[in-house]
Amino acid sequence: MVDRYTTDVLTTDWRAPKNGRAVPAPAEIGAVVEEVQTDFVGEIVAVDRQLNTVTLEDRRMKRRTFELGPGFLLEGKPVILTAPVPKAAAPTGPKRTASGSIAVEGAKARVARQSRIFVEGRHDAELVERVWGDDLRIEGVVVEFLGGVDDLADHLKDFKPSAERRVGVLVDHLVRGSKESRIAEAIMRGPHGKSVKIVGHPFIDVWQAVKPDRLGLQAWPTIPRSIEWKKGVCQHLGWPHRDQADIARAWQHILSKVKSYDDLEPALLGRVEELIDFVTVG
Repeated sequence: MVDRYTTDVLTTDWRAPKNGRAVPAPAEIGAVVEEVQTDFVGEIVAVDRQLNTVTLEDRRMKRRTFELGPGFLLEGKPVILTAPVPKAAAPTGPKRTASGSIAVEGAKARVARQSRIFVEGRHDAELVERVWGDDLRIEGVVVEFLGGVDDLADHLKDFKPSAERRVGVLVDHLVRGSKESRIAEAIMRGPHGKSVKIVGHPFIDVWQAVKPDRLGLQAWPTIPRSIEWKKGVCQHLGWPHRDQADIARAWQHILSKVKSYDDLEPALLGRVEELIDFVTVG
């Protein structure tokens, strides 16, 4: 006969929540959690040890700050968020810059060379600085912002390139048959051609040079030609896109995902390295 009364409900943890009891978990930057009282889901972007708070950013780039502790879900399981333990010192060995070069400890920036690199587009220039800035300072190469390729001929006329004053130019969206390519070809045929190197990337905008998976995307969205590309991308991703301030915030969000050369597409990496080599010869 089956004994229906041998199982004692009090011998189990009958009060345990359905999803299990909360366990401590470090608030690691980049982890995605949900704050259960507000249902706010976002990526951990900052942890303040002094204030004992954690800041989350959702997919629309909206940020909210919460107190560390219980009340969060991580991968669907309840957790008690704690400030992460500082990482131990990395193994000894050569440190590397964001571009992958071996860092020179204690080196001071070299006196600026006469040669220059002109970069078309403010976002392009900021990306170059983020990844190659340390290398360029060591090499003494100044990067100058170029508002548009239409102004390049005037810039070169003022700069007066020569064998000792080389100029490398990174042009936005340089493709065969475009206006940009015709301007570049005319300059290279001109009197400064031997002292100037003009290269470009194939992307519609330098945003695309950032690998899409760094933003949680499989690919950058395809935007109709009738829509301004950056605004179309923001709209597609659910980001604010009303004015230039929104676009600027979107770019800063994208730029924050770039930690090193490994976060960029090879089509941009090769072009920038090519220009650095050109202006540092000799």
